Order: sequence, then C-alpha cells, then structure tokens
Amino acid sequence: MRIIKNFSYNYKYQDFFIVIGLLLWIAIFNTYTLATNIWLGYAISILAVGFCLLPVLVFSFIKSRLKNTLSKKQFTIYQGMCYFILLPIFTDIASYLKIGELDSSVFISTALAAQALELMLIANRYYQKKVQHVKWIKKIGLENAVLITIILLAATISVMAVSSLDNPIYQRNGFRLVGFEFNIEKLLYNFGTFLGFFSQFLIMYLCGYVLFLINSRLLVSKILKEKGLLIYLLTLSATVAILYPLLAQLLISLPINTVFGRSIFVANPFELENAFGAFAIMLISLPVVLALQWGKQNNKILTLEKEKSQNELDLLKQQLNPHFFFNTLNNLYALSLQKSDKTAESILQLSELMRYTIYKGQEKTVKLSQELDYIEDYIQLQQIRLRKTLHFEFEKHIANDQIDIAPLLIIVFIENAFKHGIEAAEDAAILKLLITCNDSELTFSCENSFDPEEINQTRGIGLDNLRKRLELLYPNHYTLHIQPIGNIFKAELKLKLI
Repeated sequence: MRIIKNFSYNYKYQDFFIVIGLLLWIAIFNTYTLATNIWLGYAISILAVGFCLLPVLVFSFIKSRLKNTLSKKQFTIYQGMCYFILLPIFTDIASYLKIGELDSSVFISTALAAQALELMLIANRYYQKKVQHVKWIKKIGLENAVLITIILLAATISVMAVSSLDNPIYQRNGFRLVGFEFNIEKLLYNFGTFLGFFSQFLIMYLCGYVLFLINSRLLVSKILKEKGLLIYLLTLSATVAILYPLLAQLLISLPINTVFGRSIFVANPFELENAFGAFAIMLISLPVVLALQWGKQNNKILTLEKEKSQNELDLLKQQLNPHFFFNTLNNLYALSLQKSDKTAESILQLSELMRYTIYKGQEKTVKLSQELDYIEDYIQLQQIRLRKTLHFEFEKHIANDQIDIAPLLIIVFIENAFKHGIEAAEDAAILKLLITCNDSELTFSCENSFDPEEINQTRGIGLDNLRKRLELLYPNHYTLHIQPIGNIFKAELKLKLI
C-alpha cells in the first residue's frame, strides 16, 4: 500500500520519466552497433545525450511545481525559453565539443525529438481537457475508430496502387506492386480503377474487422467473462473453423488477388495458413479488446462515483442553505422588533442574497467577482442589525476577478464569525478579511474576535459541511487551517485553481 501511495505522489514527475525514456532510447540507438565496450559506450552516450537534454530534464522535473506557482503566461514563457533558447544552446555546445565523440547530427536529432515530444504532451493534455469530452468524439469509441482507420488505410493503399500504374519499377513477373507513390493526375484519370481497388481492399480488411468484432462483442465480453479461459479458447477455435474457409474463399475470388499476385492469399481456402491468419487477428486483437472492456467497466465505475459525489454535494448544499436562511431571518426578526426603518431595505437585500444562493449556488462555478459581491451584501446586511461597534476590514489583492471558483465556500467563514464570535461579543468586535488571488491560487483568511471560553463549543454545521465540500470539489488541491490566537479566531483557506 505504501508503494502505491508513493507512486501516486510521484505521478507529478511523469513527464520527467518520459524524457528519461527518450534519453535512454537515443543512447540505445547509439550503442547497439558496438562490438566492444558496449556498456561503457552506453554510459558515455547517456552522459552526452543527457548534457544536450539538460534544460529539458530540469524543466520536466519541476514542471508540476511551476504550473502550481506561475500563471499560464509565465509558464508558457519558461517553457519557450527551455525548448527554443536553452535547448538549442546546449545542443550547439554538445555538437561543438563533440561530447562522447558523438556526431552533431545525434544532438540535433535529440533536440528535435525533445521538442516533438513536448508538443505531443501538450496536444495530449489539450485532448484530455477539451477534445475527448466532446459528445460526438465520445460516441466514436474504439470499434468505430478501428473501422475509420480501416477505411482510410484501404483508401490510401488504393491511391498508391493507382499512382503506381504503368511504372516499370513496380512490375514483377507480370504482377503489379504497390509503390509509395501519390499522383493526383493518375488518380483522377483512373478514378474507376481506384474505386475497384478501394472496394476490394476494403473487403479484405473488413474480413479481419468482422473477426475483431466477434472477438470483442461475443467471445471476450460473454464467453471469456462468464465461462473462463478454456471455454473461450475452445469457442475461438470453433469460430475460426467455421469462418476461415468462407472468408478465405471470398478473398481468393477477388480480382485484385490476381492483379497483385497470388502470394496475397493461399489458393486453397482450407490451407492452414489461412486459419493461422484468422487466429492471429483474434489473438493480436485480444489485448485491445480486453482494454476496451476494461475501459467501459472503468467508465461505469467512475460515472457511479461521480453521481454519488454529486448527490453528496447536493445534500450538503441543502444543509447549508437553510443554515444561512435561518441566521438571516433571525437578523430580520431583530430589526422588526426594533421597528427599524432599514427593515424594508434589509428584506430587499435578503431577496438578492436568496436569489444568489438558490440559483448561483446550484451552479458548479461562479466568477470570483460575483462571490465577492455576495459577501459584501451579506456583511452589509449583518451590520445593519448589530448594536455593537464592529471594526471591519476587507483587504483584496486580486489579479483577475473573473476566475471560476465553487460558490458559497468563503461565506461559511463569515457566517461563523458573526454567529459564534461577533454576535456573542459583549463589547466592540473585530472582523478582518483578506483575499489574495492569481490565476493559479486563491488564499482567503478570516480573523474575528471571540470568547476563548467558548472554543470547545460547536462552531455549527457550516465548517463541517465546508470540509466535506472541499474534499468533493478540490481533492488534494486545498489546505484549511483553523486556530485560535488569544482572543482572535483565525481561519485560512488556500485553493489551487489549476
């Protein structure tokens, strides 16, 4: 269990681990042709390539820390400096000094590979954050993706086959070969031939796709899952015995088989070589099918966990809202007893607060500016009914008040400050609020006067609910410190917004 926890903690170094893999593969490619001093050559290659990649290694190691402390713009600047300034400089130095007696082309290729790797990682993060959640992409699935790939592969090979027509280079003993050629003019002039090639290549690949589907939707999901490995293998054998002669006969009868040579398929459909091909497709696709089945099951589990968390969060909100309303109605009751002229104004303010709580409070996120307006309205409503003097300070250091945060988090501190500290104070009370925020982190602190003798008494359901909401909304991305300091009760919350 400790190993798993440590791995989870070090998961933030995954990009560094991937760069290490790139370094080692480059060193391997520079070593495998050696006949003597192999391990010494391997070590020298690692050191030489490691020097070239030194800026990338350092950057990937501290990447997670930089993301948490810098704004997006600052992080992008650091990233650009690493890959487009420092990396070329270290590449030039390594090439000039001929470190490890490696050719300069090795260092240049290493730098280009590192840049390409970082672009791949950026594209993957963008896909996971933005693209993979698009509804029509979700609907594609692995099976449809395989089908699309088959269609594109058949079209590509057909274009190359048409482009290779009448080229003597691709003629062997009366049969044609498919060359790596792309000729638009030939494609347009022989478009009918292209359609013939495309349909036949597509049939050829679809035969393998049929075996893949049978393996995916029946043999693995039903037989292997419910009956076990032995019955799966026996059923697989029976399936191949039924299908492979029929599919082989279909493929043999395609005209394309004679155009590009009898070597494509064995003439006799009952030849065991055809059966081996069917078995190969089934067994090679097995890890893919198992991964597909595991992915579906894992998605169901994640969906259930998400629904459970959302239900818990909704319940906490339902507990929080009455808590707020009861406190505020007590305020209005006190004003009505005093027959204050501010009663009507207070009721109007309460309606605005209720509207925010009911509608905005049900949203996943709100703008920080909206939350701050809500807090200021709440404090103003509280100050109207207070009989005692309140020394109130609200200090703000906000770089961007349009960032998104979960609603009704900060107000919990202020509600508890009034209920358990300020209202209970016999003399003048103190309330100091401080909020600092940038694009990556928000810090909020609340200090209020209180009676130390009441420190062991309950602080209400608000703070308990707050902790639970933070666990659901910002798991491992928040810190909450609550402590008394003399006659001052201080609470501080830090949220990582990225």
